[in-house]
Amino acid sequence: MNGEAPPLIEVRGLRKYFGSGNAPIRAVDGVSFAIREGETLGLVGESGSGKSTIGRLLIRLVDPTDGEIRLQGRDIARISQRQMRPLRSRMQIIFQDPYASLNPRMRIRQILGEALDTHGLAKGKARRQARIAELLDLVGLSPEYAERYPHEFSGGQRQRIGVARALAVEPGFIVADEPLSALDVSIQAQVVNLLSDLKERLGLTMLFISHDLDVIEFLCDRVIVLYLGRIMEIAPTGILYRQPRHPYTRALLAASPTPDPTQRPENRPLLAGDIPSPADPPSGCVFRTRCPRAQPACGETIPPLTEVAPDHWNACPRVSEDSGQMTEDGKGGARDDFDTITQGTSS
Repeated sequence: MNGEAPPLIEVRGLRKYFGSGNAPIRAVDGVSFAIREGETLGLVGESGSGKSTIGRLLIRLVDPTDGEIRLQGRDIARISQRQMRPLRSRMQIIFQDPYASLNPRMRIRQILGEALDTHGLAKGKARRQARIAELLDLVGLSPEYAERYPHEFSGGQRQRIGVARALAVEPGFIVADEPLSALDVSIQAQVVNLLSDLKERLGLTMLFISHDLDVIEFLCDRVIVLYLGRIMEIAPTGILYRQPRHPYTRALLAASPTPDPTQRPENRPLLAGDIPSPADPPSGCVFRTRCPRAQPACGETIPPLTEVAPDHWNACPRVSEDSGQMTEDGKGGARDDFDTITQGTSS
């Protein structure tokens, strides 16, 4: 990754609350980050942490409650759906369930052709057919499959069709919302390799949402760790996996399966209990109710993201800036600089 690449997407103070009254569901609660052109940014966290909501917010499938979403400098958080329409070809999504996201009554040529027709691409029957054949070939499927229906394909093939549909309008930015979770393990590697190849060939910018930490490590340049709608840590992938700073990040990595039992760490931190309700999140640090090092002060204020090392941002004030170890007094010299946070970096 080119460290000088400008941000394609910038998010500032993004919030999404569902419901009204005194206890709305705080799905996303004040997140700020940036995605550089050509970068793949991973988004990890437990179920219910707000990952998919962030993905849908970025491409305006749902409207934000507050905050900014800047696409190449333009704030799209408040523009109308009519104003969004010409921008849709620049942002697409690969859904988690390839069968549910494909119309079972449409042939593949109709599914792929619909996107082309909506945005006025590949006009004319011959050009349209050629583009559909090109898209199928791009994702490793035979052009003759264009006449089939979604139910005639395996799960892995349907997900390839979902990828082809996302690529049909030649977007610059793609949200991949857990695209592997509905697939057999034997098929997941094929789709991972496909996405990796397309990323390099097409120069895609991607937000990759997943529970699989091994896939995130393989595909992503940087990683955001999300918990209960708030960012706990942001870092280049290699640094995050070698030296996680936040206790939640450490617990997630420790919970990841290790094939070699001799390599499993002793006394690894494990998460106790369930994630709290987003309708009634804990005060202060939302992770404090499950954190083994929580102190009474953790419930008083929301800890800001601070830079604890170059390009490494953490929301736990009890992390020592120079050693990355938890301190007992919570003191550290890490600085809090929003503009630097949102610029992001990549490995």
